[in-house]
Amino acid sequence: MEKFTVLSGVAAPLPMINIDTDMIIPKQFLKTIKRTGLGKHLFDEMRYTTDGGEVADFVLNKPAYRQAKILVAGDNFGCGSSREHAPWALADFGIRCIIAPSFADIFYNNCFKNGILPIKLPKEQVDLLLDDASRGSNAVVTVDLENQTITGPDGGSIPFELDPFRKHCLLNGLDDIGLTLQEVSRIDSFEAKRRTEQPWLAV
Repeated sequence: MEKFTVLSGVAAPLPMINIDTDMIIPKQFLKTIKRTGLGKHLFDEMRYTTDGGEVADFVLNKPAYRQAKILVAGDNFGCGSSREHAPWALADFGIRCIIAPSFADIFYNNCFKNGILPIKLPKEQVDLLLDDASRGSNAVVTVDLENQTITGPDGGSIPFELDPFRKHCLLNGLDDIGLTLQEVSRIDSFEAKRRTEQPWLAV
């Protein structure tokens, strides 16, 4: 998993509440188990018309936000079904950070497992960042994970809280598999001891 240290990029405003996982990646795109290729279907039903054309007014179709790396959204982001394809689609599009007043628990947990930093802030601060994000290509925001700060286009800084363990995992690019592989020497020692003491269990 790619490490998350400092992220600077355009922030796209999406001031909607209750954005669910079916809105993020509709059910018809859940047939794959690959983490790539889903970015083009991110927010599919909002980004495209029924005949496949782009909806010009949707934020990620606007020229200023096509390369957005940060998403500023409303309350209860990622609610609905527990599909991990939702963070896959966001990451494949290029979104590495989502800022909102609250997140659905399963989606929030899945973000960390896929290198995305979800930041919870009070609504008043999210509203300030939404205002910053409305500036289009000038809406460059910097998220510093080590120092736990968000710096807006005007240089103003907002601190954020994060669980230390989750912070450690993101800074070091550790998903569940990466965490397990950190203990590979102990795993190997255990397996060697078991083969000696209980050879009948060997495969």
